[in-house]
Parts: sequence; C-alpha cells; structure tokens
Amino acid sequence: MTDRQPVTLRPAAKEDVERIAALFTDEGYPSGPTDIVERLARFDSDFSRVIVADIGGVVLGFVAVHALPRFEHSDRIIRIMALVVDPGERGRGIGGLLIEEAERLGRELGAAFAEITAGHHRPDARRLYEELGYDASVAAYLRKRL
Repeated sequence: MTDRQPVTLRPAAKEDVERIAALFTDEGYPSGPTDIVERLARFDSDFSRVIVADIGGVVLGFVAVHALPRFEHSDRIIRIMALVVDPGERGRGIGGLLIEEAERLGRELGAAFAEITAGHHRPDARRLYEELGYDASVAAYLRKRL
C-alpha cells in the first residue's frame, strides 16, 4: 500500500472478477472469473454485498458479507463469508478496513452481532479477528457435509 493513494472501498464490479478470482484461488479456494460472476450475482441483494479494497484501480482485497435474520430476536447477524487480502499487502490495515466496512453495513442492516470464521490453519487471520474484538469462545462451529 502506498502512502500517496488512499484505499477506496467500493462494491465489487464485473471488472473485478479476474482479480477476485486470482485472490481467492491464491487463498486456496480455486475459482475462475465465471465462478465469481455467479457469486457476485448471488451477493447482489439488500442483505448481501461484496466490497473490494482498491488502490489506484488495483483490487488488493475483498470481503463478502450477508446479514442473516435471527429467529430468537428481531434483529440480524452480519456474517463475513469471505475475507481475502493480497498476501503482499497483509499487515497494512486493509483487512481491518474491510471488516470495519462489513460491520458498518451490518449496523445499517440492523445487525446486533458480526460473525467470522477462521480456520485452525489460519492463525494470522484468527489473531487479526481477535485484535478487532471478535471473541472465539462464544460458540462452537459444527459442520456436516450434505
């Protein structure tokens, strides 16, 4: 990240699909531009968004969020479904800006909480989330393949 150009946070656009696909593939989730076009369409709703961090026209990261209604209360939970920052740009605050934007969207959509998943194989991500106030002790995450 250069000191001369600020980070711009904006909705992902079709022009970003190749870069998002490359970032996601590098993160271990093989994706092509066609996959990303379809995913951007699924996340283009009142309760789902994909936001990119752009510096000088170069996408350096993205966050995908979805606001889920809670049944036990009349509010929502914002779920950060994906967060990726270019490995060469990590540690420079871009991930924090993207999470801050996801949280802002959550508040705008009436969310009471934000949730994010950090795999055991990603200790740096987990450390970032905890530094930003996410509490790993509040719930157990269980999964079953369907």
